[in-house]
Amino acid sequence: MTRAAVFGPGNWGTAFGMVLADAGTEVTLCGRRPDLIQSINVDRQNPDYLPGIILPDGMSATTDPAEALDGAGIVVLAVPSQTLRANLSTWAGLAGPETVFVSLMKGIELGTCMRMSEVIAECSGAGPDRIAVVSGPNLAHEIVRRMPAGTVVASADQSTAERLQKACHTPYLRPYTSTDVIGCELGGAVKNVIGLAAGMADGMGFGDNAKGTLITRGLAETTRLGVAAGADPYTFAGLAGLGDVVATCGSSLSRNHMFGVHLGRGLSVAETSELVRETAEGVKSCRSVLELAERHGVDMPIARAVVGVVHEGHSPKEMLATLMARTAKSEALY
Repeated sequence: MTRAAVFGPGNWGTAFGMVLADAGTEVTLCGRRPDLIQSINVDRQNPDYLPGIILPDGMSATTDPAEALDGAGIVVLAVPSQTLRANLSTWAGLAGPETVFVSLMKGIELGTCMRMSEVIAECSGAGPDRIAVVSGPNLAHEIVRRMPAGTVVASADQSTAERLQKACHTPYLRPYTSTDVIGCELGGAVKNVIGLAAGMADGMGFGDNAKGTLITRGLAETTRLGVAAGADPYTFAGLAGLGDVVATCGSSLSRNHMFGVHLGRGLSVAETSELVRETAEGVKSCRSVLELAERHGVDMPIARAVVGVVHEGHSPKEMLATLMARTAKSEALY
């Protein structure tokens, strides 16, 4: 039986661990809090993130990275994106020489503007054939209830993608493969920024016309950046692009969307952070997404407006006014 270690026993890390276990993999969650680890091992629940959900028998938990990595052929990374480098620096050397690293993270590293797969490669020394990413419309609270969903498993090496596809294929999760790692990662990172904007629009009481406009123009921004970075533009019409941004912008289960809703209702970033508590990746990554776009000479007005609200003290109403006042032009995807 394949063994997998999952670092980050939050919503999505635990949910994806359940998927792997349901598909026949022996899964060990690794976290820092002894009380949470005990709840998982004894009560078969993750009460802090997924209360009421009974975890499969094929899952266990530990606070010891060496124990989690012992014999693991798959290492799943579900930590906040801005902590990935620090996490990997402490235990990446314990992984086996053929271990495949799988990123569930949807962010761009601050300062370096590196995608998560690039951080993994730099910190672990793993080649492209040992790195994969999972992206798509995968709201954790639906996945753990085994509600139908699709996802994309991307790796530069097709055989690696196919191996992981088999490892997470269940009656409720249908994985597709891709070799466009760049496109899948940028789609996942930028959709969080678009989700914040759509949430602000909802919080201000606007309708579906506004949301539809933000989704489609946000997707155009994402595609422009992706093409400039070397991605396949068709990726953004799929699950890792359109599928993910629709789920994020339309669901109350999305942390980024709900963070934006609270901002749109007049709460400050600090007040919203206290209310939401769990990591909304777009709050930090919007800055690195915008910096990456500027490095590539790509115009991303929605991302720029979100940065203005989240980090520069602008109000959501000012964000809206800025976007609506832009020069009228012909519509083009990218």
